[in-house]
Amino acid sequence: VQLQASGGGLVQAGGSLRLSCAASGRTFSNCVMGWFRQPPGKEHEFVALISQDGGVTIHANSVKGRFTISRDNGKNTVYLQMNSLKPEDTAVYYCAGRADTASTKREEYDYWGQGTQVTVSS
Repeated sequence: VQLQASGGGLVQAGGSLRLSCAASGRTFSNCVMGWFRQPPGKEHEFVALISQDGGVTIHANSVKGRFTISRDNGKNTVYLQMNSLKPEDTAVYYCAGRADTASTKREEYDYWGQGTQVTVSS
């Protein structure tokens, strides 16, 4: 599976962005999909994941209630709707896929997109 993330940009605090991750390949619907981010000078951190059928979602506490992960298997795309953005959400956001059970661990994901920059100004 090849992943292509898009939708990042510069936004003021309190604003919204919607990230998209388009997948190629026939195995997308078999993959748990996740979003991770890497803030400047920090390690990667888990943001959200969604099960293969979209029935299960998990969001990190830091984004719960503000971000929502979703997917459209017909379009081979996973989304991350980000509302009420804060300066601390500034990071490079990566989508990732895993053809197995759900996991919040970065090292357990097999497929990675190239990342998209999100910058939130105060």
